[in-house]
Amino acid sequence: MSFVPVKSAATQSQAMVLKVRETLVARRTALVNTLRGHAGEFGVIAGKGIANVVPLLEKIAAETAIPIEARETMALLGEEIAHLDTRVKQMEVRLKAAHKANPVSRRLETMPGIGPVTALTLAIEIDPAAFASGRHFAAWLGLTPREHSTGGKPRMGGISRAGNERLRNLLVLGATSAIRFAEHPAGKCATAWLLALLRRKPRKVAAVALANKMARAVWAMMSRGETYRRPAAGQS
Repeated sequence: MSFVPVKSAATQSQAMVLKVRETLVARRTALVNTLRGHAGEFGVIAGKGIANVVPLLEKIAAETAIPIEARETMALLGEEIAHLDTRVKQMEVRLKAAHKANPVSRRLETMPGIGPVTALTLAIEIDPAAFASGRHFAAWLGLTPREHSTGGKPRMGGISRAGNERLRNLLVLGATSAIRFAEHPAGKCATAWLLALLRRKPRKVAAVALANKMARAVWAMMSRGETYRRPAAGQS
C-alpha cells in the first residue's frame, strides 16, 4: 500500500519548491560550517547559525594575523553563503505562497510546533487514509518506542527510527520548538501533560514523546478535515 497520495501538477510543483529549498539550505549550512572551521584554525571563533556569518567575516577581515590569502579565501566563502542565502529567501517566498494555496497545509499549521515547511510537507506526502489510526502513522514515522524483553518482562526502549526520516526529524524539531515556548511563563504551547513530562524526562526524550503525540494529532486533523484544538484545562 502506498503512503504517498497521487500528486497533481500543482502538488508536484509544491513538492519541488520544498526539495529545492532543502537542497539550498543544506549547501548553505555546509559552507557556513566550512567557514567556521577555517576561521577556527586561526583562532577566530563564532557561534553556529547564519546570523553569525557577517560578524564572523568582519572579525576575519580585521584580524591582520591571518594571511591575506586566507582572508580573501574566507571572504569568497562569505560571498557564496550570501548568494545561497538570497536564493533560500526566494524559495521561501514561493514556499509561503504554496502553503497558503494548500488548505490542508494551512490547517496543519494551526498546531503548535508545525510551521509552513512541515505543514506543506505533510500535506503533500501523506495520505491519511493509508493508515488505520494516528498510532499507526506515528509508528510508520518511527516515533514509537521499541519493545524488548528483559528477564521475560517487556520493556520499552528508544524509538524505532523506521519509516520517513525527513518527516520524523521535522516533527521532532517542531516539538523541540514547542517545548522551548512551553517553558516560558506565558507559553501558549504548555499543557498539563507536557509540563508533567518535562518534570520527569530530559528535554530530548520529551521532544520525541511530543512529536509522537503531534503525529497522532496530524493524522486526526487530516482525516477529519479539522483545525487544531488546544486541549482543555486538565486534559493531556
